[in-house]
Amino acid sequence: MIKFFLMVNKQGQTRLSRYYEHVEINKRAILEAEVIKNCLSRSKDECSFIEYKDFKLVYRQYAALFIVVGIDQTENEMAVYELIHNFVEVLDKYFSRV
Repeated sequence: MIKFFLMVNKQGQTRLSRYYEHVEINKRAILEAEVIKNCLSRSKDECSFIEYKDFKLVYRQYAALFIVVGIDQTENEMAVYELIHNFVEVLDKYFSRV
């Protein structure tokens, strides 16, 4: 199950966030800061799956934009990785040159 979806730029600013289970506003800010720090600190040679607390992070970088999805332990990481790519392709087709 997907817990949250984030779009973040290289400076660490959240551009879009969507939560699929209730998280208090102050806890969201802390969670986003830690997730962004974990993803931005990794090199391109490292795996795009991170175990974080009680869930997994799947992220993908497109130019200056990181898309991060938080999932539970039972979800398939590769399926979510492909979901991210399909999402970007749809955005690109709809808005052209995403």
